[in-house]
Amino acid sequence: MLYGCPSLPAGTRTLALETSWDLPSLGPGATANVDVTVPGARRGDFADASLDSSGIAFVLDRHVWSNNTVRVTARNVSASTVDVAAAPLAVQVIKRKLP
Repeated sequence: MLYGCPSLPAGTRTLALETSWDLPSLGPGATANVDVTVPGARRGDFADASLDSSGIAFVLDRHVWSNNTVRVTARNVSASTVDVAAAPLAVQVIKRKLP
């Protein structure tokens, strides 16, 4: 166990999962967060996320927030309100390669 996270099977460096996210209505410049549980993730690991939506008026920021948790933030970068229906959210974590 390292920093409170369980050891992963030898050779495992990628963790991935998919869940649904129903974004709230976002006004111009507004943000919304969701915390996704990814067992085995820890701070310092690389996180990526994508939302299966046709919305192009927002961007996603993501990072490992704490052990086993990835925080995904959607930010409206348009000048109008964006209201996206629930959509699949894919999250992937790449483990740091330790020496």
